[in-house]
Amino acid sequence: MEKLRIDKWLWAARFYKTRSLASEEVGKGRVEVNGQEVKPARELKPGDTVTLRQGPVIRHVVVRGLSAMRGPAPVAQGLYEETADSLKARERAAQQRRDAPEPALSIEQGRPTKRGRRELDDVQRNWGDRWSASLDEY
Repeated sequence: MEKLRIDKWLWAARFYKTRSLASEEVGKGRVEVNGQEVKPARELKPGDTVTLRQGPVIRHVVVRGLSAMRGPAPVAQGLYEETADSLKARERAAQQRRDAPEPALSIEQGRPTKRGRRELDDVQRNWGDRWSASLDEY
């Protein structure tokens, strides 16, 4: 086998869970071969450079082998070789995610307690009395 469709290869190399998902991502322009956007039917051959975006991470891989069948992960990892720059960028992104503060910690107050809810209701009940659109006479 000398050539294989890009969507089939991405699925076999375990970058995407299903072939239809791989085809969809290629169609959205998130996959490039040798620096050019491609269509799902684009044929891939060993030696091509594939750039793909998976969430916030951009990966650059060189195609080393072709397989039309999806096999175990160790076999799938033999189908490509990730570039050194891509590995460094992925590690940097992972470190940034680990160092980022937990979003839940930025919430100062969450859902009100029963007591807090009653206080809010009391304030809202009296709100209409304090503010009106009518003209007050002085």
